[in-house]
Amino acid sequence: MFVTNYTDILNLVENIHPLKYAKSRNYIDGNVTRLSPYVSRGVISTKQILNSVLQKGYKPFEIEVFLKELAWREYFQRVWIAKGNEIDNDIKFAQEYVVNHELSSCIIEHRMGIEALDKGIEDLYTTGYLHNHLRMYIASVCCNISRAHWYTPAKWMYYYLLDADWASNALSWQWVAGTFSNKKYYANQENINRFCYTHQQKTFLDVSYENLVEMNVPEIFEDTVLPLLKTKLPERTNIIINSDLPICVYNFYNLDSNWMQNIDANRILLLEPNFFNKYPVCDKTIQFVLDLSRNINNIQIAVGEFDEVFKNTPEEKINFKEHPTNNHYKGIEHSREWIFGEVKGYYPS
Repeated sequence: MFVTNYTDILNLVENIHPLKYAKSRNYIDGNVTRLSPYVSRGVISTKQILNSVLQKGYKPFEIEVFLKELAWREYFQRVWIAKGNEIDNDIKFAQEYVVNHELSSCIIEHRMGIEALDKGIEDLYTTGYLHNHLRMYIASVCCNISRAHWYTPAKWMYYYLLDADWASNALSWQWVAGTFSNKKYYANQENINRFCYTHQQKTFLDVSYENLVEMNVPEIFEDTVLPLLKTKLPERTNIIINSDLPICVYNFYNLDSNWMQNIDANRILLLEPNFFNKYPVCDKTIQFVLDLSRNINNIQIAVGEFDEVFKNTPEEKINFKEHPTNNHYKGIEHSREWIFGEVKGYYPS
């Protein structure tokens, strides 16, 4: 479903239709870009996408809806940089009316009885992709109908997403749960039917928004579990480092094959067990990372912690891109390619 060859990815960028996107993006068959897995993995940047679109002659005011989505992604990243691990907790407000910190079995097993959402979860497991509107619907059911705290369900969804980006994921869940926004997000059956082309009636969501807000937790959500989320990394193999050359360190959030491509270098994809213990992802996502890494010339895979893999390596030899998950790296930090490079720090909106 998702290509991994860099040339094919660039073709996807070239074929963006920002005007069609604005008109149809909320529908599950809308003209969305499906570029999020490549942005999340650092294969392409939001600025690269922006430049490609503007080069076609669009004026920014014509494609404002599309540009806002690029801006939101950068905003979430900036919040993560500024807040660090604080994004794992309720940021602005405590989540109200929480009754559990797990996840309902019927959600995991896609048997809520809401056709579009059950199908969406089933497809997530199969493809690693979920339309953004479906993510919001599912998050709303988890947090505001079953009244689970957002953190565990957010980790569960992140685990299966090829575009797993903890900032975008966690902060979007917090927006739905009302901990990063002024109110909770709700969607009833009528709304879901409209954008997902279903015709369901008499479900627990087939009520007015007023009744949805005041609803008791439906019985189907009472059985909860803590999902087992564990990453299986490749077997450890020995890597060969030429001490005469610099080292470029790639990771889960940086698979940019164009980065420092004009120099001879040791190119190492670092997969740290501690990182994946904190942010576990499924086998499909790991394979996606490995497949994307093949775009990087002479890449070697190193499974281990940074200090272990690069023990006794001079810091001035090591190059890496900035990211809040690699603050423990030592060496020369390179900036990512931002649209709004001058905007730094935390802004509440």
